[in-house]
Amino acid sequence: MTARSALSRRGFLGTSMLFVAGSVVACSSDPQGTAAANGADVTLTQWYHQYGEEGTQAAVKRYAAEFTEAHPGIAINVVWGADVSQYETKLNAALLGDDAPDIFELGDFRAEMARKGQLEPLDDVYGAAKSGFNKADLDYLTVDGKLYAIKTMDDIMVLYYRKSLLKKAGVTPPSTFAELTDAAKKLTSDGTKGLFIGNDGIGDSPYLLAWSEGVDLIDGDKVVYADAARSIGGLRDLHADKSVLLGFTTDWYDPGAFNQGAAAMQWCGLWALPAVEKELGDDFGVLPWPAYDKKGRAVARLGGWSQAIHARSKHVAEAKKYLEWLWVKQTDLQIDWAVKYGFHVPAQTEVAAKTPEFGKGAAKEAARISTEHGKSFPAEWTQAMQAGFIAAAAAVAKGAAPARTLDKAQAKAQADLDKQTV
Repeated sequence: MTARSALSRRGFLGTSMLFVAGSVVACSSDPQGTAAANGADVTLTQWYHQYGEEGTQAAVKRYAAEFTEAHPGIAINVVWGADVSQYETKLNAALLGDDAPDIFELGDFRAEMARKGQLEPLDDVYGAAKSGFNKADLDYLTVDGKLYAIKTMDDIMVLYYRKSLLKKAGVTPPSTFAELTDAAKKLTSDGTKGLFIGNDGIGDSPYLLAWSEGVDLIDGDKVVYADAARSIGGLRDLHADKSVLLGFTTDWYDPGAFNQGAAAMQWCGLWALPAVEKELGDDFGVLPWPAYDKKGRAVARLGGWSQAIHARSKHVAEAKKYLEWLWVKQTDLQIDWAVKYGFHVPAQTEVAAKTPEFGKGAAKEAARISTEHGKSFPAEWTQAMQAGFIAAAAAVAKGAAPARTLDKAQAKAQADLDKQTV
């Protein structure tokens, strides 16, 4: 998950240990690893945010130990770090000082970091394997023609639908936005709303509506989302029908509303699929967000964490060797990371195809959606842009004029973008 998904994580710099060929010693006081550990020639420091899933911390330490066993001259100092709400702040501060990590996670990849010289290009890490990665990920992590990070897994967001409820209402899974609004209306009955996209009734829908019309958020050096005024204006129809569930006890990223029958359809993440399957068996399916109309395209938002290398690291070559070993070559570890502690799609499409958990049913369909319909935020997209865009879409949902409202927000976003390219 990323910070944009509003999921909370816990803690800061819990237990950071140094693994060298399977041994454990106290965390080095030298974050750059210039003092080698246990006889290794080089010690790399690698930062992770604190994952909430049980077993993740032990897993990344095991990966580091296995690498060092295969490459005895390179030790990995795994720093298990901040809650996701604090991680980026801590990382940004560290990157400005002398104690920056060699390798670190990015939840929200930002082109500005590459253009400021904070990130090392990683095209040579991908090498010939580049074509095997999800194209949406490659587009997201490319700045001015170079790749600056590597995805560790993909979090795809999809539309869950309850098969039995759709059948009872005589509704087929929607393939256009008009069909979605019609289905939501028909599926709304006593105790059940047709659609849940978030407690605010907005959630990811503004992005999805724009993308499904064929409009991106940013095109080159221009913010262009106001071109999607027609599709984003559709929020008024959804809300006017009173078919959207509002103010549930859990938000869109938790499957509670769907599992409890409060909504017949819910926008949620792949991470929720095991819980949905446990509760509903095979009485559900997954879809991408439907195309706005026949000229549009079905889409699904693609999130997930990436890893990058600090451009001023004293050990760039060794750090690249580790990222290539772990996230390009070690298929078994990539599968382990994706599905043994949570439920995510491996970033390499061939690895995803080999993952048994994605071999059938809704999970297989979600993996296909990830590859064929996944769409990521532009690397220039900022939290300030997001806040303005969501606020404008919320106003449209309540009846504000779409074009005028979005134009006003877009002007502020353009000013933000212009600052990045100065």
